[in-house]
Amino acid sequence: MNPLLMEEVTRKADALNREAEPYAMALVVRCESPTSAKPGARGLVTRDGAITGWIGGGCAQPIVIEESLASLREGTSRLVRITPQAGSAEVNGVRIYEMVCHSGGTMDIFIEPVLPLPVVVILGRSPVARTLTRLAGTMGYRVSVFAQGAEAADFEGVERLETSFSALADSPRPADCFIVVSTQGEDDEGGLEAALGLEASYIGFVASPKKWKAVRETLSARGVSPEQLERVRAPAGVEIGAVEPEEIALSVMAQIVATRRGPGHSGAAKGQQAAARESAGGAAGQEKGAAEAPSKAIDPICNMTVNIATASHTSQYKEQTVYFCCAGCKTKFDRNPEQYTLPG
Repeated sequence: MNPLLMEEVTRKADALNREAEPYAMALVVRCESPTSAKPGARGLVTRDGAITGWIGGGCAQPIVIEESLASLREGTSRLVRITPQAGSAEVNGVRIYEMVCHSGGTMDIFIEPVLPLPVVVILGRSPVARTLTRLAGTMGYRVSVFAQGAEAADFEGVERLETSFSALADSPRPADCFIVVSTQGEDDEGGLEAALGLEASYIGFVASPKKWKAVRETLSARGVSPEQLERVRAPAGVEIGAVEPEEIALSVMAQIVATRRGPGHSGAAKGQQAAARESAGGAAGQEKGAAEAPSKAIDPICNMTVNIATASHTSQYKEQTVYFCCAGCKTKFDRNPEQYTLPG
């Protein structure tokens, strides 16, 4: 791969790692000539579908972007083959795509999601909080602690230690974030209000049912909505008859693992949904049921999916915009558009 492109990919990966942002790395591992990209070529795909680097042009790039986004959603690696003879040989474990606007050749591309380590944010300095810090760290979670009067000696090895709940607002967090409020009488309401102000995959409150009922009533009186209060898992933890701090911490981590590994959970997907909600904030006044503008289109030549927002090749035909994955498909269409069936 061109050293300048490699450096660009490396810089982008370093920046995303610092920001705890997920991305997928696509690497060309095998080629049968002729192909524009060679083994070792790579591209970095962010969760908005932007690509840095080079993994081939034409139809290859939209395929790699779509598969990279799927890899981020599912949190799994995949091997993709792009070939003119897609139907000739099915291979287990390989996703095969036909390259119709390709002059020949085959590429195998390995796509691997790079996901930030999940974060456990602990509010409080109780014995359960201290035990939970050690257990979460042992299980490979990054840990941050926010608690008035917290001392470094009690929370060794944490990524961040703050003595105020207010500092939580400016704490960078990945999409996979799990918050545990274990204040045990030290401003329970303040800790929960701080937690509820954030997007998180899980918010747990370590307390008895009686204590949670009293705190919930106080928060409700302060104006916290029922919908927000329903986000809280209280008492936190799965039911294992826990009594000691170590047992309670174990039950809480078990619930976090069940949430993280459960069906339909994806930290990256949740992050995308949150971003979508933010960008759609001004749409609240639109009439209910209004149709959303499509973000994808189908190339009528090769049937590849094209991202409308970034499409470089389009034609106008019968008052309709037609999108293409590459210049070759557009040229072919423009020569005789009547012979192609347009989608929709």
